[in-house]
Amino acid sequence: MEYIVNFLEQTGFAMITADWKVLVMIAIACVLAYLAIHKGFEPLLLLPIAFGMLLTNLPGAGMYHEILFAGGHIHWDMFGGAPVTQEFLNEMAAAGVSDAVLATVTVGQTISVGLIDILYLGVKLGIYPCLIFFGVGAMTDFGPLLANPKSLLLGAAAQVGIFLTYICAVSFLGFTPAEAGSIGIIGGADGPTAIFVTTRLAPHLLGPIAVAAYSYMALVPVIQPPIMRLLTTKKEREIVMKELRPVSKKEKIIFPFVVTIFVALLVPSAAPLVGCLMLGNLFRESGRTERLSKTVQNELCNIVTIFLGVSVGATATANTFLSWSTAGIIVLGVVAFGCGTAGGLLLAKFMNLFLKEKINPLIGSAGVSAVPMAARVSQVEGQKANPRNFLLMHAMGPNVAGVIGSAIAAGVLMALFG
Repeated sequence: MEYIVNFLEQTGFAMITADWKVLVMIAIACVLAYLAIHKGFEPLLLLPIAFGMLLTNLPGAGMYHEILFAGGHIHWDMFGGAPVTQEFLNEMAAAGVSDAVLATVTVGQTISVGLIDILYLGVKLGIYPCLIFFGVGAMTDFGPLLANPKSLLLGAAAQVGIFLTYICAVSFLGFTPAEAGSIGIIGGADGPTAIFVTTRLAPHLLGPIAVAAYSYMALVPVIQPPIMRLLTTKKEREIVMKELRPVSKKEKIIFPFVVTIFVALLVPSAAPLVGCLMLGNLFRESGRTERLSKTVQNELCNIVTIFLGVSVGATATANTFLSWSTAGIIVLGVVAFGCGTAGGLLLAKFMNLFLKEKINPLIGSAGVSAVPMAARVSQVEGQKANPRNFLLMHAMGPNVAGVIGSAIAAGVLMALFG
């Protein structure tokens, strides 16, 4: 009977009674999985994130330990089996680590490193987001951007949502500048970039920011159209744009070198993301590395996506996710996304005051870097206004420019607050 009682006390069912919040997190994980599977909301990343969230909140599973990464640092000595000391707990308390996280360990305890602890090292060290950018670069055609360089300005204008959200987060909701920068990057609509910045500036907010970023990326067809119709007239939406000029292979090969050199010299902290993006694109355009291009587009990108999603979802523990700051992040994410969409639209309208060949303002909304979904939304809205409209390739210009713009914005934030 004593053995049976001991066994029952060690089950997850018994541990749930000590912290009811894990039930809420398990329910949230199931909802996110439902949205990914049934509704098709960014399933490639939202489903691994949801399951990672489920795994980390199962009592007693021990797959992820927040204390190993407390205070924004990797505590390598504890990975090697060093016991928890009172000095360590005092240092973490002084660094602002929550009492709930500190309460998960006791003095003298050694931690059995879990699977997700190992996988999360790729996030913490900035490896996974950069590898994802290899694949993004190999899947991206910068031809529309090169054919219409003015679209680069639209991609830049869409990043205004990042900085407006930063101001709101600092001024009205009391977030620190580093936290506000991590929240603002949601407006770039680029999940890997949001993760990369957050691991540098505010790792304790990684779970809510990642969930918000990928959720809003999935909701592009819902969030953007009302803003597009509100800020443009029917006459503007009916504008038909001329077919883009052909772009030579030489231009496409030179472009990655020019962008990498310029961005790395302007914002060195953005070099890892932009460098990987452009190398992936060079694999695609060189015509000599087809095997490498296919590998980074498929096998590498798929494997890293699984590891990234599961480990990011695991950071959404009950202690960190169920808080007022998470609610603020969800609200500010919508603000960031809406302001980014509006920024691209309004700049296109302003440019039309000086251009002989008018730009359809709808392509400005594609400046957020949700590739290619935002460009498709521009196409759909344009055809609703004028069935003869074909805006997809025109919208791809600002869309891919937004990828570069969000990486540069990330570099600026990391340089300022990192």
